Amino acid sequence: MSRGTEQSIATRLAAGAAGGALRVFLVLVGLFWLMPTVGLLLSSLRDPADISSSGWWRVLAAPEQLTTANYAALLDNGTITGSLLSTVLITVPSTVLVIVVGSFAGYAFAWMEFPGRDWWFLLVVGLLVVPVQVALVPVSKLFGEIGIFETTLGVVLFHVAFGLPFAIFLLRNFFAEIPRELLEAARLDGAGEVRLFTRVVMPLGGPAIASLGIFQFLWVWNDMLIALIFADSGAPPITVALQQQVRQFGNNIDVLAPGAFVSMVIPLAVFFAFQRQFVSGVMAGAVK
Repeated sequence: MSRGTEQSIATRLAAGAAGGALRVFLVLVGLFWLMPTVGLLLSSLRDPADISSSGWWRVLAAPEQLTTANYAALLDNGTITGSLLSTVLITVPSTVLVIVVGSFAGYAFAWMEFPGRDWWFLLVVGLLVVPVQVALVPVSKLFGEIGIFETTLGVVLFHVAFGLPFAIFLLRNFFAEIPRELLEAARLDGAGEVRLFTRVVMPLGGPAIASLGIFQFLWVWNDMLIALIFADSGAPPITVALQQQVRQFGNNIDVLAPGAFVSMVIPLAVFFAFQRQFVSGVMAGAVK
């Protein structure tokens, strides 16, 4: 065996060992990151007396502690179940409206000519740095004057308003990378702007739109500040409802643990359901 062959084999072995060590490290990081979620799940399946007497890891040695009684109690808690419905009624419209309006605006800024287009886009980019806290007081007064303060509509409009700048910025940059020749060929075939947008731009922009939808959904679902101020106190979202349960009944862990896990697992399910589109959008943006 020649010296060059030996060096090649040694290089491959070293690369394989390094790759194996990296995989082990990433698996350990993933398990460490999932540990709080696993702990919350196991706590939600334990009796309150067991929770108060020992840590969640004790269930690994005593699996007979596992019970679904906490989830039965959760379903009997009208505040928590109603808050889940309120969260859905806020999150879904906020996400859909941001995607629809952001897609139209992103296409317009990318491929349509109108007076002051660049200046309007600079204004949109500038709105990205405006913190939510700055708008809380003036928007509260405005919503109070027009009668939508402490309503689902008010919460949705607030989320849409603050989600649109990022949506327009993201989709405009993605749509601008579509080859001009492809759009011109569609126009030569007689496609108008609406058909061009729906038949060409939207399918090509699917990964970016999916990424935007995931970001917006997670932001709205997990929000507490805006919901605490603008949502109806009689039908609060899940984040506010759980906070109120802690404040009013500090020892009802049998309701809080499963409620917190349900509020966590739904956005996780949405993320994993669209993870391929999310990764495609991120990779496409990185390549472009």
